[in-house]
Amino acid sequence: MRYRQLNSDGDYTFGQGGLNYLTEKEAVLQAVKTRLKLLMGEWWEDLEDGFPLFQVILLQRGNEDGRKTIDLLVQERILATKHVIGIESFESKIINRQYQAETVINTDYGQITDTVALEVKE
Repeated sequence: MRYRQLNSDGDYTFGQGGLNYLTEKEAVLQAVKTRLKLLMGEWWEDLEDGFPLFQVILLQRGNEDGRKTIDLLVQERILATKHVIGIESFESKIINRQYQAETVINTDYGQITDTVALEVKE
C-alpha cells in the first residue's frame, strides 16, 4: 500500500518525490485516520461514504450508551479500511465532552497503535 503523506494541517505534501508517500503500516494508519475524518456526505462521488459525525455522533449523549454507539461506528470504519485484518484491542472513554479511543489494529503489515479523538457535546 502506498499513500500520500499529509502534513500537520491535513494537507497533501508535495515536492519531495517518493518521500511524500507512506508505505505499509504507516500508510494503513494514515488511511484509517483519513477515513475517520471523512464526513458522511462530504465526498461527491459517494455521498453515503464517510463517518456520520453530524448524522449520528453529535446526537449522542456523553454517557455510556452514547459511547457504545460511537465505539461501534469507529470500529466499523477501521475494519472497513483496506489492509486492516482486525482490531486487537479497543478501549474508549469520554472525558470533558471528548471521545478518545486507544486502539491496536492488526494489518497485513503488522500491528499499529493509534488514538482516536472526537469532540462529543451534550
